[in-house]
Amino acid sequence: MKKITIGSRGSKLSLAYVAKVKNLILEKSKDLKDSELVIKTIKTSGDIHSDIKLSEIGGKNLFCKEIEENLLENNIDIAVHSLKDMESEQHKNLMIGAYIKRNDPRDVLICNKIENFNELSNGAKIGSSSRRRELQLKKINKNVSVLNIRGNIDTRIKKLEDQKLDAIILAAAGVKSLKLENKIGFVFDTNEILPAVGQGIIAVQCRRDDELIKSIIKKINDTKTSLCAIAERKMLKMIGGDCETAIGGLAEITNDNLTLKAQLFSDEGNESFEYNFSGRDIDAAIIGETVGEKLLNLAGNKFKIR
Repeated sequence: MKKITIGSRGSKLSLAYVAKVKNLILEKSKDLKDSELVIKTIKTSGDIHSDIKLSEIGGKNLFCKEIEENLLENNIDIAVHSLKDMESEQHKNLMIGAYIKRNDPRDVLICNKIENFNELSNGAKIGSSSRRRELQLKKINKNVSVLNIRGNIDTRIKKLEDQKLDAIILAAAGVKSLKLENKIGFVFDTNEILPAVGQGIIAVQCRRDDELIKSIIKKINDTKTSLCAIAERKMLKMIGGDCETAIGGLAEITNDNLTLKAQLFSDEGNESFEYNFSGRDIDAAIIGETVGEKLLNLAGNKFKIR
């Protein structure tokens, strides 16, 4: 068999994710050898312009664009992404062939002294690159000041010290994947901070017409995670937002029943609209569509579809 090339970003976290995918493939496809799976790192626009707000350079797909281009041009055979970085609409010739079992979807504070976020006094500085997180934090405690910081996890932790911030807010999945749990000072319940759509999920992408690769990565798909991802992404697609849209969504399955919780903030950021809906897990796409439509109805003219 010819070598199979797996592409991803070159950050520590991306390499941890791609190593996980590679190991799962080897575990599920015993006929493949380690030497037949090659990892190629690709620098994305989001990595190159790490000091600029994503909204100013074209949106969140900037962490996926160049990787997807390499996939379309047959330079790589498999692409590994953090699902929350992906647009809800893919290129017609590409598909997500597997969703890896979800890691912890919650958000955490990296901090030294904070024990109760609600009791932080006026002027406390929290670092974040997400409008969703900024508005959610201010909804819990209006006294905090949220400063824009970007970069990989190591860079952000360094900024916590260099910029004399009180805390930074990150996804638990990334922090835990890099074995930095000891840096976590506070974990938000999903009822307080509803995570980004797809948070904690690794997506494995391939060309739609590549039957061999599709058959290989299908073996590493986690069914429950894929149904949750379908519901969340369908909801996001219905909203039609961009990287500045402050929206959270989390689907969970219990006994073949899927519940999707979602939260959408108004364009001004001063109001939020929440909706939960449950149904059979096999109806994931319908549930996502229902929740998306309901959020748009609740928001009315306070949220404009981009």
